Amino acid sequence: MYRDLVTDVFFDLDHTLWDFDKNSALTFRKIFADHGIGLDLDTFLAEYVPANLAFWKLYREGKIEKEDLRYRRLRTVFDSVRYRVEDEVIHSLSNSYIEHLSSHDHLVPNTREVLEYLSPTYRLHIITNGFEEIQAKKLMNSGIASYFDQVINSEMAGVKKPDPWIFHLALERTGVQPQHAIMVGDNLEADILGARAVGFHTIHLNVHNEPPHEYGSIIHDLGEIKSYL
Repeated sequence: MYRDLVTDVFFDLDHTLWDFDKNSALTFRKIFADHGIGLDLDTFLAEYVPANLAFWKLYREGKIEKEDLRYRRLRTVFDSVRYRVEDEVIHSLSNSYIEHLSSHDHLVPNTREVLEYLSPTYRLHIITNGFEEIQAKKLMNSGIASYFDQVINSEMAGVKKPDPWIFHLALERTGVQPQHAIMVGDNLEADILGARAVGFHTIHLNVHNEPPHEYGSIIHDLGEIKSYL
């Protein structure tokens, strides 16, 4: 569908290639043990996963800062499950989470297969809202850094997806016109609508079971990219 149009494929990282939920759960298991947190992990994660998505949305919209995100997503969840944790411990957990998260290397199913399939034909890049200090470690530790030519992150750009500037910066750094670029991501607002506003083609990896839409192609497994590229 896009084979005769596209030269460069831009991927989101978390939830699209790097299995954020699995790696995050493993990180919490470790840091809860290290800090003596006796809360059942499944109980915590049931509250944390949606809360984290909600706080990331606020962060993307510029309504909270990075440190607010890191603190409030934990404080909100512990309060909601009525597990008492002092602020000092919250800050220590937050720091330990960032320190250890990138050490885990689980990828979304079919990630390596898709990168191997695409890399001989297309230039591959990353556009991520993740924190600069850990995104490079995620790519290196999971063994996929070598597939990507450019890695554009929101701290480098000074704005977050879906702000048009981060996509313009990606095009500028890669020397690509938007009609020859395609964005693959899991977040409809940040990845798909953001990229389409600048003229990218898009493929939405719908891992969050969002309703059908008409904003470009939709897949539910990364391997389905082979039908389009």
